[in-house]
Amino acid sequence: MPVTLKLATSLDGRIATAQGESRWITGEAARDAVHRLRAEHDAVVVGVETALADDPELTVRSPGYNGPQPARVVLDSRQRLSAECKLVRTARDIPTFLVSTTEPDPALVEAGVRVLQVRAVGEDRPELKTVVETLAGEGLSRLFVEGGGQVAASFLRCGLVDALEWFRASIVIGGEGRPGVGALAIAGLADAPHFRRTEVRELGDDLWERYERI
Repeated sequence: MPVTLKLATSLDGRIATAQGESRWITGEAARDAVHRLRAEHDAVVVGVETALADDPELTVRSPGYNGPQPARVVLDSRQRLSAECKLVRTARDIPTFLVSTTEPDPALVEAGVRVLQVRAVGEDRPELKTVVETLAGEGLSRLFVEGGGQVAASFLRCGLVDALEWFRASIVIGGEGRPGVGALAIAGLADAPHFRRTEVRELGDDLWERYERI
């Protein structure tokens, strides 16, 4: 059940300014590469905060692409996703899953969203290993995790990230910006997740760095 984590950050690892401005940190070539990566996976995974802030489509929109769209998965413990957002409005056209720790909301189900209820840990968050297993049971084994920072940190903390696709823009945002990876609660360097860089490409002014877990 391979899990790929995508990061699109500034040089100093920020995904947005302190006010939340994030479009667009990376350039068009990097964004096109992300679309092609989406096409290689069964599902694109985001947290509800990203879904609420950006109202994304999470689709493959590469020129000339005619293949299947990956499913969209939102980690949303309390089912805060609005019925008016793009993901819900297109749920009958593109498989859309919401992973929750509560009973399915009939309004979301009526709109065509598949609500998967899993057990909670900590602050009523979905237990991620169970989430990955549950999604695999739905035929979604190859997961492409796109954020935000807390979701990225959670997958890393649980040791679930097999590969990193890191798009790094040639700008610096500063410490008040929002980090691409949230707190990992690491006491020593030996406890940190370790990766091996396998490739680096230039995409215009951006860098695309590819890593695999050691």
